[in-house]
Amino acid sequence: MITLGTLNELEGVRHAFFTRAGGTSEGLYATNNCGFGSNDDPARVAENRRRSVTRLDIPGENLVTVHQVHGRDVAVVETPWAHKDAPKADAMVTNKRGIALGILTADCAPILFVDAEAKVIGACHAGWKGALAGVPDATVAAMIRLGASPAKIHAVIGPCIAQRSYEVGPEFPRPFLEQSAANGDFFAPSARPGHFMFDLLGYLGRRMGALNLHFVSGVPYDTCREEDRFFSYRRATLRGEPDYGRNLSAIALEA
Repeated sequence: MITLGTLNELEGVRHAFFTRAGGTSEGLYATNNCGFGSNDDPARVAENRRRSVTRLDIPGENLVTVHQVHGRDVAVVETPWAHKDAPKADAMVTNKRGIALGILTADCAPILFVDAEAKVIGACHAGWKGALAGVPDATVAAMIRLGASPAKIHAVIGPCIAQRSYEVGPEFPRPFLEQSAANGDFFAPSARPGHFMFDLLGYLGRRMGALNLHFVSGVPYDTCREEDRFFSYRRATLRGEPDYGRNLSAIALEA
């Protein structure tokens, strides 16, 4: 698993961006596939999720995830729920100890947030749609409602697809440029005429920088290129594979 110093140094907080290693799944899902949305054996997925959060000293039943829909809705977690009861949302916040907020990704960006002083945490799933819609902004707003202060929030953008791997079509930049002409900074020409390479991490970093948080950071990985570490929707699509695993990221307040 991957952890960041900026969060490791905070008392009472545990977090991880888990890699695809260390699980029980096989084939396309080898080995730590944590997504029930895949066609993997649900029993293996459940065990992978349990093993992962156990490494954070959190019981498997205290991991909560949502039914992610590429929007900006935020669920407030009071008690853990079963997977079948997960709400449709792309972010979660809580001030309850011992609950792990989990985000599933396969090229989209997982983002973990914490105000260690107020004891409020958040986590969100940001693909390009959610990023453009402002899911990080909505997560911070929900944390504030639980008592967090933007000036005390640390945020880390986890492993996602890098610009070198993220080719998009001619129509893709338009909504970003309509939002701000400065967003042209995140599009580089592709080898294919009329296509572009999109910098999701860069866009999220600038957008989150405008939230005036205490600290915003990102990690230098490429889920599409680093097959030994991460699952990737884009890689599976380019290969014509029928399905793909999901990477888990999680954050919790110590019980």
